[in-house]
Amino acid sequence: MSLAHWTLDVAVVLLLLGLALRLITTRDLFEAIVLFVAYGLTLALAWIRLGAPDVALAEAALGAGVTGAIFLNAFKRLARRGGEDQW
Repeated sequence: MSLAHWTLDVAVVLLLLGLALRLITTRDLFEAIVLFVAYGLTLALAWIRLGAPDVALAEAALGAGVTGAIFLNAFKRLARRGGEDQW
């Protein structure tokens, strides 16, 4: 494994840890949704680095794409009803 590959792997792991930490500590609902999508896309990159492109594609499509869209739709409906302040 070359230094460039090792550096990329370490960067992906650190990014995943940073996103996860920020995701569980944020109090802003919209920021949590954006971080969730970013975490899913970064995790897809990690799956590609591990040699599992099928799992990476599923993670990107379902974990980040579909679930992120559902969360954003729910957020829009929640904000329209004025319930976001209760979070």
